Amino acid sequence: MTVNTYSPPELEPIEKASIDELRALQLERLKWSVRHAYENVPHYRKAFDDKGVHPDDLKTLEDLAKFPFTTKHDLRDNYPFGMFAVPMNKVARVHASSGTTGKPTVVGYTLKDIDTWANVVARSIRASGGRPGDMVHISYGYGLFTGGMGAHYGAERLGCTVIPMSGGQTEKQVQIIQDFKPSIIMVTPSYMLTILDEMEAQGIDPKSTSLRIGIFGAEPWTPAMRLAVEARAGIDAVDIYGLSEVMGPGVANECVETKDGPTIWEDHFYPEIINPETGEVVADGEEGELVFTSLSKEAMPVIRYRTRDLTRLLPPTARSMRRMAKITGRSDDMLIIRGVNVFPTQIEELICKMPKLAPQYLLEVDKNGHMDTLTVKVEVN
Repeated sequence: MTVNTYSPPELEPIEKASIDELRALQLERLKWSVRHAYENVPHYRKAFDDKGVHPDDLKTLEDLAKFPFTTKHDLRDNYPFGMFAVPMNKVARVHASSGTTGKPTVVGYTLKDIDTWANVVARSIRASGGRPGDMVHISYGYGLFTGGMGAHYGAERLGCTVIPMSGGQTEKQVQIIQDFKPSIIMVTPSYMLTILDEMEAQGIDPKSTSLRIGIFGAEPWTPAMRLAVEARAGIDAVDIYGLSEVMGPGVANECVETKDGPTIWEDHFYPEIINPETGEVVADGEEGELVFTSLSKEAMPVIRYRTRDLTRLLPPTARSMRRMAKITGRSDDMLIIRGVNVFPTQIEELICKMPKLAPQYLLEVDKNGHMDTLTVKVEVN
């Protein structure tokens, strides 16, 4: 569904480069990143040596498959700064995960990394339909979480006016949207639904606001939710993808003219899809676990980082770079109920097709004797 019409953006040369040009740049940057990690991060030196590989073995992009994976456990085992590849006096900023399941995952950025991050988020906002002069209402959390500040610096880099609202205070969110009249909101999809509920509770028609673009990320959402939000708010809803370990928001972003899955900014992040059980690389188009290698990060390069997100790599459309399909689930939170693989996003897809049900739900897994049971609790509109 296309709600608005946008003038074609002025693309960076790399966004329309040939496949050969892009692959040559990736190989050049990949060689640098692998060597940078090996020479400056003890974890990578040991991991490479243990596997019997050396940066000199990387002669083609396909050779990356010879190198070991990086996991969240590796990052936590090297808490807080053991994965950094530069001295602390070169680290301009640190962010961290919440650490609700263990030690927080700490990530660092040099000034050049922050500059790169701002550029890819600016590119993402532009791909979403944003232009210099737009006012951007940011409802992602600030602080150690990468969402708020990543969106903030990217919007400023594009030449937008930023409202650094952060999360929470829903009544105040609605007031600011009404009074300041932003054209873009960057927010989690679930919190966008809360904001829309509050608007309607105040007697405000969400379609009457100044908003025309919603850039949604930080959690999975379905095509059905996109259609519901677009119909309810009269906006274009696009998907931004990222994770702190790789950079933060802005690793990939949908193009508003196609809305066919986030385009991966492959000049900075090299993607692979692997079989999560065997670790073997699978062909483009096949579903598996998404793996990223950073190509330009100075402070904390990541080599073959296992995201645990399940998706597919798709051919380019609006840009010269490959896309990723909607995430179907995670390799580490898949539910197996009586031998059947169940993903929460599949259940959400069904719920969103039922107009009498709200898209907020709770899954409860229990046992009846030795048999697993799954109960779905859903709010009714």
